[in-house]
Amino acid sequence: MPIPQNHTKPARQTAKESAFNQLQQWIIDGTLKPGEKLIDNELAQALGVSRTPIRESLQLLEVQGFVKMYPGKATQVTDVEKDSINELLPPLAALQALAAELAAPSISDHIIEELTTINQEFADAVRNEDYFTALKIDESFHQVIVDAAANSYISSITASLQAHVRRLFFHNSIILTEQSIEEHDKIIDMLKNNYADQASSLMRGNWLRAINEFQSLKK
Repeated sequence: MPIPQNHTKPARQTAKESAFNQLQQWIIDGTLKPGEKLIDNELAQALGVSRTPIRESLQLLEVQGFVKMYPGKATQVTDVEKDSINELLPPLAALQALAAELAAPSISDHIIEELTTINQEFADAVRNEDYFTALKIDESFHQVIVDAAANSYISSITASLQAHVRRLFFHNSIILTEQSIEEHDKIIDMLKNNYADQASSLMRGNWLRAINEFQSLKK
């Protein structure tokens, strides 16, 4: 089981948090490949922690659908089902749309400026075909709106779903285009003018369009 030795170890985290975040990232980016068996002793040694936080992390990753644990046998990274985008994006789109609706009435000029700056950075990354950077910036854009909605349940669930979006991106199921830039601009304008319903509708469409684009690639 190849494990990178030059990874950075986040500060100010518990051993379980650190292990969970790193293992999740390795699964998302394909360092730990679909179907690969995970050996807790090796993972513990690589991450400099005991086996307990590794086991706890693997249990959390199983709940999220990233690994499958077979008691007394093995723990394996789950396969990537590209068609799962059809199940993943609708609930994420609904939550992101709700976040926009809740954020609109109290959105501040500072947040509008922040969103505008982020979308410009997103546009630069897309036009430079730096799609991995674009994905991370796109996440930041949507996270600002989720944070502005100030709803811990939306924040928690979207974070979990977003991790699966990142994994699908690494397996070429998510496409980032110029149209996303334009949609972001329209969302910003609707939020700025407190048009909550319109912002919500645009946000939902921004996420669901990825399903149609994915289906077009399969033809």
